[in-house]
Amino acid sequence: MSYSEPVQAAAEPRRYSETSASGGPLTVRPISAPEHLAYVRSQRSASFLQTPAWGSVKAEWRSESLGWFDGGHLVGAGLVLHRPVPKLERFTLAYLPEGPVIDWTGNLGVWLDPLAAHLKAHGAFALRLGPPVRTDTWSAEQVKEGVADPGRKRLTDVPGPWSDPVGAQVARWLRGAGWLPQSPQDGFGVGHPQFKYELPLAGRTEDQLLKGMSQQWRRNIKKAAREGVEVTVGAEGAVTSDLRAFHDLYVQTAERDRFTPRPLGYFETMFAALRAEDPERIKLCLARHQGDLVAATILVRVGAHAVYAYGASSTRKREVRGSNACQWAMIRDSLAAGCDVYDLRGITPTLDADDPHVGLIRFKVGTGGQVVRYVGEWDLPLRPMVYRAFDLYMRRRGR
Repeated sequence: MSYSEPVQAAAEPRRYSETSASGGPLTVRPISAPEHLAYVRSQRSASFLQTPAWGSVKAEWRSESLGWFDGGHLVGAGLVLHRPVPKLERFTLAYLPEGPVIDWTGNLGVWLDPLAAHLKAHGAFALRLGPPVRTDTWSAEQVKEGVADPGRKRLTDVPGPWSDPVGAQVARWLRGAGWLPQSPQDGFGVGHPQFKYELPLAGRTEDQLLKGMSQQWRRNIKKAAREGVEVTVGAEGAVTSDLRAFHDLYVQTAERDRFTPRPLGYFETMFAALRAEDPERIKLCLARHQGDLVAATILVRVGAHAVYAYGASSTRKREVRGSNACQWAMIRDSLAAGCDVYDLRGITPTLDADDPHVGLIRFKVGTGGQVVRYVGEWDLPLRPMVYRAFDLYMRRRGR
């Protein structure tokens, strides 16, 4: 397989068709956090948003772990976040971000019908999920050609993406079963991004990864080394002081790039919860030049999937290329850990030179890799009147 081709998951849950392997329906019931974590660890990879620890991070939501059972055998798992309806606290929106961890290749009714029934019986007015299933993939070369062509304004205008039949099948099934798509045209919405940039790692060496990068990226990595930029990993004992330094830089980045930063407490909770689940789950990388912090990034890994979760960079000393040094350090760390993919997370699908978001895709495409479009997030109204009231409330407050 060439490195411009899409990478497929190395392992997946047991496959089911019309019924379970035992001949009867699957059942859904709550499971303990240890049961949930053990199931996630049995998979090649999963989203960190579907680990039991993530429920501790999202303190504003009530969380629970659910399992799918074939007889007495656990065959799927999901983290459900519950958000109450304002003034109707007995009803909740049940949300499974980038999940659940099930078999998406067969008859989805076997999996999703018992999930919907269970959640409705326990007070959910709607079910929202984000299947971890891709629909289309564009190589770095295709993206570069699209950016260079003034006639192409969006990724979807670029011909020739690789299309995944499983993703198309999942989207058709959801739409036919009454699910409502929530991902907007620009790729960013109320939940998690539909378009991501991913760097395949499986079967590759550091030299091969460098050769796959743009000349500018290679030059920037070398320049950071020549300038004496040092990248370190925040030690467990010093993580609080390192996190404060990261957060100070992150706030500066937010002011410069005009987004609302998360508070320091959010990151402290995130590190505490994820590290308690697995000491290697989350890392903080810090790039310093002559003692000055110039860039910092947060890496999260579940199995063979490594994610660039957050980043920050200084307005000063940008010429020493601390951001490139941090990214290269995280890529090398992920490769050494045996990961299949380094996930640079969301982008918008714009290729318009006048759109301020196009700079993000230009930065990420320099790593090589590919743009992947996922099925996106979907809602199933379980109590239509409450769902409409909730949707109206969210629209009025700008979601």
